[in-house]
Amino acid sequence: MNDLLSPGDFWVASGHHLCDVVEHGRLAATPDLWRAFLARPELIPPEEACDAERALHAALMDDPVQAVVADRLTALADPDARENFGHFLAFRDRVMAEPSLEAAWIALYRDGVAGIPPILLQMLTHLVTRAALEGEGDPFALRAGELFFRTQRVGIHQGAMLLADEEVVEMRGRDGGFGALGQLLVEAGAPPREVELDVLAAENAHLYHGRSDGHDFALDIAEGRDGQRGLARALERFIAHLFGEVVTIRAVPVIDDAAWTWHVGLDAEATAIANDLWNGRSVKQERLARILWLGVLEFADTARVLPRVAGRPVYLALAMDAANRLRMKPQNLVAGLPLRAKEDAA
Repeated sequence: MNDLLSPGDFWVASGHHLCDVVEHGRLAATPDLWRAFLARPELIPPEEACDAERALHAALMDDPVQAVVADRLTALADPDARENFGHFLAFRDRVMAEPSLEAAWIALYRDGVAGIPPILLQMLTHLVTRAALEGEGDPFALRAGELFFRTQRVGIHQGAMLLADEEVVEMRGRDGGFGALGQLLVEAGAPPREVELDVLAAENAHLYHGRSDGHDFALDIAEGRDGQRGLARALERFIAHLFGEVVTIRAVPVIDDAAWTWHVGLDAEATAIANDLWNGRSVKQERLARILWLGVLEFADTARVLPRVAGRPVYLALAMDAANRLRMKPQNLVAGLPLRAKEDAA
């Protein structure tokens, strides 16, 4: 386990320093990591908790990987506590069944995540993205990596396409932190409000590491901007780390390909729009305008690529929804990348 944090560390709140580093820089859970999960407010017994709930939480804090029989859950008086502990233990057991957090992340999304609270999946995605970007020196790629596990608000302002962390925007909006960044906080039926945030740029990029856990830099992913390139870099690193595939990704303004063969939508909106376009359906300009970023992915080694896609570009798409929110789903890569099973490619 990492005992010391380097000055260039980032996303300390992910808990990566509570993990062991195993083969290929992947992470393995430790008891201390599970204690961090158990410190979530959903699992800490409230004042009115029964003795059985307090005892279970204390026992798990002492030995987070111990087996818990069903009777210990049914003994909890609060049905919400029974549900929360049950979800946590099922999640813990599925993660522990795999050799690394990365393997667990893939297995969870491959086999199904029904019944797993989104916050646990978000925490796991935070960790594996942190591992994927270990040693990355580009602050724009690091800021783009935040998209993998945090919802963004989108604002178009003076030619910029700005992404700002939704939680930070809402907090600043409540606090009256208004400024001239743009209409980043837009609620249905409510007047737009402006929220002041720093936009990551060459002049302030050196400040990113120290502020990375604040998620308070906006990212410009407009055409030709560093953020657009940073997103491609973050995806390259993520795919190499999680799937073991070396790829190159470059942003493109449009998909102009008569032999368009394969695409991956990186969120629900982009998936729906790209599927409609690929199937030749008419897509209104209003929906097309929700596409924020398009990329072309190429594999360095096509040995594991499906034969009909080998040598062909794979298009990636990212879009906002009707409420100007971007909810990226990196898990779409699990089923979306055109890869054959390893045993089939041998």
